[in-house]
Amino acid sequence: MQFIGINHFGEPWAAALAGARVVPLTPVSDFWADAEGWQDKSVSLVSAASDAGTSLERGSVTEVPLVPASARVICVGLNYKAHAAEGSYKDQELPPYPTLFGRWTASLSVGNVPVPVPAGEAGLDWEGEVAAYIGRRVESADEATAAEAVFGYSTFNDITSRTAQKLTSQWTLGKNGDFSGPLGPLVSRDEVGDLRDGLRVRTRVNGVEAQNGNTRDMIFSVPAIISLISGTFTLHPGDVIATGTPEGVGYARTPQWLLQPGDTVEVEIEKLGTLTTPVGDVSLRSRA
Repeated sequence: MQFIGINHFGEPWAAALAGARVVPLTPVSDFWADAEGWQDKSVSLVSAASDAGTSLERGSVTEVPLVPASARVICVGLNYKAHAAEGSYKDQELPPYPTLFGRWTASLSVGNVPVPVPAGEAGLDWEGEVAAYIGRRVESADEATAAEAVFGYSTFNDITSRTAQKLTSQWTLGKNGDFSGPLGPLVSRDEVGDLRDGLRVRTRVNGVEAQNGNTRDMIFSVPAIISLISGTFTLHPGDVIATGTPEGVGYARTPQWLLQPGDTVEVEIEKLGTLTTPVGDVSLRSRA
């Protein structure tokens, strides 16, 4: 089953996605209070809405991130071997622990929403990756328990302001630009399987392939990441873990290749679909 967030009655709701139709389910906070229950009910609700003609055209709704306001968005840096080698670990051994940093939910967006290039940036960089959604409370979990806590996955683009990111050793400033964290529809775990079995991750800029990686090349698996995090703080339903990007980012190239206003970046991931983001100029920040 696939799910998206929509603006419904002036508030964020979860909706089931069936092709080009959506079926509103419940407010986002209520969805995450019982995500597995809503998944079980969604099949019959989608069928009933189809029979009654009460589903909505996807194009007629305003989509929003399917993430509660209270969620933690935890990103993993340098989690693919080749990407680590093109960055900070070029001549070093691979990191013994995952590099973790946070995004605020205010930086999140959805497909087809333009991302502005901030003043002071020569452009923006792309990082196509898989986002994992937590579906159960997780505290000090082993990897087997952590694996069962994943509710589903989506495409994600960790769009980055590299100049801001590199001002200090802390990446927060460069990783929280307005509308810089677009998410695709959430696909339930049963339809995706284990990322260690391999999903192809591709990123295209204006139709030209920039990244072509595979989740089997992750240094740290999703269960290992969740297990580590949950040993320090408790994860809750609706929390998101962005699992890292493969090689091919723009700043590591010579010359650098960065996103400019008018560009379009696409992230395509097997079983998860394609996430499209247009790039705009700094004036778009007025919408934030």
